[in-house]
Amino acid sequence: MRLVSVNVGLPRTVTLMRRTVDTAFFKEPVPGAIPLSSLGLRGDGQADPRVHGGPGKAVYLYPFEHYAYWAAVLRRADLTPGAFGENFTTEGLLETETRIGDVFAVGSAVLQVTKPRRPCAKLGLRMGSMSVVRVFAAAGRPGFYLSVVEEGSVEKGDAITRISTDPTRPTVAEVFAGG
Repeated sequence: MRLVSVNVGLPRTVTLMRRTVDTAFFKEPVPGAIPLSSLGLRGDGQADPRVHGGPGKAVYLYPFEHYAYWAAVLRRADLTPGAFGENFTTEGLLETETRIGDVFAVGSAVLQVTKPRRPCAKLGLRMGSMSVVRVFAAAGRPGFYLSVVEEGSVEKGDAITRISTDPTRPTVAEVFAGG
């Protein structure tokens, strides 16, 4: 398992599909080591902290393995790391194999899986179609949130090591499917 990309973005006002909204959904890959605190990555932010961010959602992780699927389904060749608003684009870490409560070392930080992400309207705005939100939810490829157990720094290429898991806990995919 490895970190393919670290992505950050600050809130900004954008006009998409004739709507003007504040969003930090537009994440871009960043080079080098990035400090990670209990509230997230340096240089990253959330436009609506009532529903995004905070200690239980400090980092949003999305598997790179899903990108080929979405490129085909959405008929888009422009999907690059960060396209789904994620902070970590990863390889080898899927929702079907990751349990709520799993703990991982990434770079010098330690993180814990908290919950699957539920798609919101910002995804539809980013992709140019609100129907994408329904399609995304139905596909069962949500990615998931992590809390920071130990602060540190992370960078592209870092290994991801599972420190602990509890086989009695549900997978991220099971929790997502359960609503």
